[in-house]
Amino acid sequence: MRKAQSYRLAPSILTADFGRLADAIQAAQAGGADAIHLDVMDGMFVRNLTFGPMVVEAVRRATTLPLDVHLMVQEPGRYVADFVRAGADSVTVHEEATLHLNRTVQQITDLGCQVGVALNPATPVESAREILPFVDLILIMTVNPGFGGQRFIETSTSKVRRMRRLLDELNPTCALQVDGGVNRETISDLAAAGADFFVVGSAVFNPQGSVADNLAGLRAVLY
Repeated sequence: MRKAQSYRLAPSILTADFGRLADAIQAAQAGGADAIHLDVMDGMFVRNLTFGPMVVEAVRRATTLPLDVHLMVQEPGRYVADFVRAGADSVTVHEEATLHLNRTVQQITDLGCQVGVALNPATPVESAREILPFVDLILIMTVNPGFGGQRFIETSTSKVRRMRRLLDELNPTCALQVDGGVNRETISDLAAAGADFFVVGSAVFNPQGSVADNLAGLRAVLY
């Protein structure tokens, strides 16, 4: 495992109460979250619709934490400038969603934003080799994208381990993020495999505990 202080937790608002979204975000910040994760879905790349730049603007007003925007949209290059203007600190696009990935990555970088690339569960890690030197973050999806609360795909831990080896070779400072089914039962194995940035949804926003207690419980496993 890496040093505990290098781990980051990013609660996803996808599982928060949208009727009290600002309260949920502020509770995450007060509870020690490192970033807020925003899942943008277009109903085409995934079978779900969520929100656009206006919600990102509202979230930006509610917190001083970095906003980690995950675009699960087809041809994301059409929209990245809008999300950067709305307040995104990092924008992650899917390798599978754009024909000219290098161009999109460069577009985000030119806008002065951190850039990430996400891989779906069935996409091999080696397919990202050529883009790795140009990104700040690689996101391994540990569920199929589109809906919160899904069951963790068990083979994902091996995939994270293989991506960590590739990053150590080509871009050792790049963050390795995981998203999907991350909870107290799965987070320690993912950390041991090399992940250091964890998107957490229903493990944080749930009626079984406060946001602060749930975040502390996840950190306790990592420590």
